[in-house]
Amino acid sequence: MKMHIITIGKPKLHYANMGWNEYMLRLIKFHKVRVTHLADKYADDAAKILETAGDSYKIGLIIEGDLLDSPHLARLLKKVEIKAKSVSFIVGGPEGLPKKVRDACDYQWSLSPLTFPHDLAMVILLEALYRASTINAGIPYHK
Repeated sequence: MKMHIITIGKPKLHYANMGWNEYMLRLIKFHKVRVTHLADKYADDAAKILETAGDSYKIGLIIEGDLLDSPHLARLLKKVEIKAKSVSFIVGGPEGLPKKVRDACDYQWSLSPLTFPHDLAMVILLEALYRASTINAGIPYHK
């Protein structure tokens, strides 16, 4: 599957950089992954964010979105892989995604009803995608 991870900003904290790098190395064993870290100045620029996502299947990370456990996320990835050329996971800035981006998303996903620091949310996203990928591949990591 072709995945495009779009974030406002990059992980800045040391632990987040380490986590991001670790899970990215794991995730690329399962998918072709492209990453676009948009500058913080684009946090409210819906047109720029949507242009970056292009015609992919868009999954916005939105606190009010659907809560998924790992097996459900794995099933979602399988469905998207069948439907779409590629999938974009869009992580907004600290204030979330602009309304126009939320409305344009094909799916809205919530990592948790908890609020996470921006850097940590980016790492959790990659870990969740990796875990779902291991489920789909029949690898026991997810246990």
